[in-house]
Amino acid sequence: MFLKIRNKIETELKTYTRNIDKAYHLSKLSPVLFNNIKEFISRDGKRIRPILFCIGYLGFSKRPASGLYRSAISLELLHDFMLVHDDIIDKSDTRRGKPSMHALLNKYLSKSRNLKFNGEDLTIIIGDVMYALALDAFLEVRENPARKELALRKLISAALYTGSGEFIELLLGLKAIDKTSKEDIYKIYDYKTANYTFASPLTMGAILAGASPKEVNKLFCFGMKLGRAFQIKDDIIGTFCESADIGKSNLTDLAEARKTLLIWHAYNYCKKKDKKIIMRILNKHNVGKNQLLKIRKILLDSGSLSFAKKEIGILLSKAKDTLKSSKMNKNCRQALINFSNKILEI
Repeated sequence: MFLKIRNKIETELKTYTRNIDKAYHLSKLSPVLFNNIKEFISRDGKRIRPILFCIGYLGFSKRPASGLYRSAISLELLHDFMLVHDDIIDKSDTRRGKPSMHALLNKYLSKSRNLKFNGEDLTIIIGDVMYALALDAFLEVRENPARKELALRKLISAALYTGSGEFIELLLGLKAIDKTSKEDIYKIYDYKTANYTFASPLTMGAILAGASPKEVNKLFCFGMKLGRAFQIKDDIIGTFCESADIGKSNLTDLAEARKTLLIWHAYNYCKKKDKKIIMRILNKHNVGKNQLLKIRKILLDSGSLSFAKKEIGILLSKAKDTLKSSKMNKNCRQALINFSNKILEI
């Protein structure tokens, strides 16, 4: 089911990129604006959010509404909006194995002199345009107006809480690791990943299809548990996989002194000498491969990697439990369980 939905979303995304200029005349406004948006939103991606939106809808509806897959693209556009802004904050020059948006625009501006702006400035504006496109794309679905409004409000709140999570995470960077709690870290995971990537897309679809508040809440709880687990796995991949495998630098989290569950556990359960190493690395402005290797060793020696994998298993089990009493149709419910098992494989 997931593959079938993904293929429909990919087809719809291609159609959307062909029609976007007809609808908004962006190429006349600025070819640079149009071409960079078109290229970025066409890049390969997992499409998790639009797929889950469709699953949430189809789980409580007999057939897809007209415009459902165009509406689903709104979540991909919202994600792209977040990504181009995130790359500026992270000072990352790569995204999905290609140059980040601001890197592309800095290259475009490189031959110009005496500029009072840069690629980062242009990218902030492009992100804002993507956000507007996302809201407009959502409106394409033909459904009950009241339910449509509620689902749109959920989309807007997802953007609001994700931005809040990003804000909180940056401020948490000012907080020493010995003053950081597990609850602090899960708060960021919930706002930045769980709500935005899993809970909101699923519940948006279910709300649009007319699911009861009780059923919507079950999907929300499922999404939040799954999202926490997914972020832990993402932290593991970001720390232990090589940059070429993940399409971006695996030094970003260390360079930004981000507090992950792995780092939190390691600091609290490692040897005294290793605590000092962690503190020193998190306080460095320039983090290199040697520091990454030291952190990897501490994570292994302290049992933090094993702890994180166990936490993923616990959260996955709890997520599945919330679906047992769901009235979502059997095929969609099983698709969610299969999806959960697959994305959390390490």
